Amino acid sequence: MRSLGLPAVWGAAAVTYKLACPLAQETGLEARIVTSAVFFAVGTGLILHVRQTLMRELRQWRRVAGAAQSALLRPLPSSVDGLDVAAGQLSAERGAAIGGDLYEVVATEYGVRAVMGDVRGHGIGTFGTVAAVLGCFREAAHDEKDLGSVLHRLERALARHLRQEHPAGAAEEFVTLLLVEIRADGEMAALNCGHPWPYRLSGTDVDQLASADPYPPLGLFPLPAELPTVGLGYLEHGDALFLFTDGAQDARDARGRFFPLPHALTKAVRDAPFSSQTILSRISHDLQHHTRGGPVDDIALMILTKSGCTSLRGAGLFRSAAPPRGRDQP
Repeated sequence: MRSLGLPAVWGAAAVTYKLACPLAQETGLEARIVTSAVFFAVGTGLILHVRQTLMRELRQWRRVAGAAQSALLRPLPSSVDGLDVAAGQLSAERGAAIGGDLYEVVATEYGVRAVMGDVRGHGIGTFGTVAAVLGCFREAAHDEKDLGSVLHRLERALARHLRQEHPAGAAEEFVTLLLVEIRADGEMAALNCGHPWPYRLSGTDVDQLASADPYPPLGLFPLPAELPTVGLGYLEHGDALFLFTDGAQDARDARGRFFPLPHALTKAVRDAPFSSQTILSRISHDLQHHTRGGPVDDIALMILTKSGCTSLRGAGLFRSAAPPRGRDQP
């Protein structure tokens, strides 16, 4: 109501002038010029007032949306239990700080656990699914002893969400998902549901850890009862694990060429000095340059570097890794 006060006053003043002012009743050129100037001033004032009101409301909505997005995909700590952490996201929907990609990393008694996921579609329409999956992971990562149980919890959470969102029938919605566990000694294990496998950055070496065929994306088919993890070898001091969504490797330039992710990573690790944050910044910059700042799909990136610190604060540099050891393949 307060926002309508000033326009109402201006409108009343214009009507009063037209009906009560003798000058407004005259038909001479000077009278017409004065009358036109009065109504032009009133109209301009109304337009400016409406514009300012809309801009103020837009800023308020953006603050609310920003707070909601930050709560949903909260900023990650700079380090977690001896791992230097850097992550970021580029949304395909203009004005959205986040999209259909999701990521999280938490320190648990079973090791550091990370998730990287990609909801079908992009933009703000995927927020509900992102919230359901992330909320479940943040609880299950601490509660469940093995990754298989965590993944089963995520499957049930997604199924409940889809039933609530689409009570009339099944929705064609799914999530590609990568779960990674990094133990205190650097041993890595993973479960993959239709997601790109991560890269290990070791010194100037860049290797994609594609150890086995992934399961189907979460939500398409029921998962097996038994979910043995896939061993990804060891993350030695100075090594980094690079997780990403398929929006990064599928990004195209104006000529339809895919983004050369392995080449960009190799170039990034060869430029010194570097860290998790600088690698993230360089890859993000290269992606935006490649797509002219307008990717057609959401992109999420996360880098976990094993530092020399075993507390919740640390920093990391890259160097050579030991040969993979560890778990049985499924």
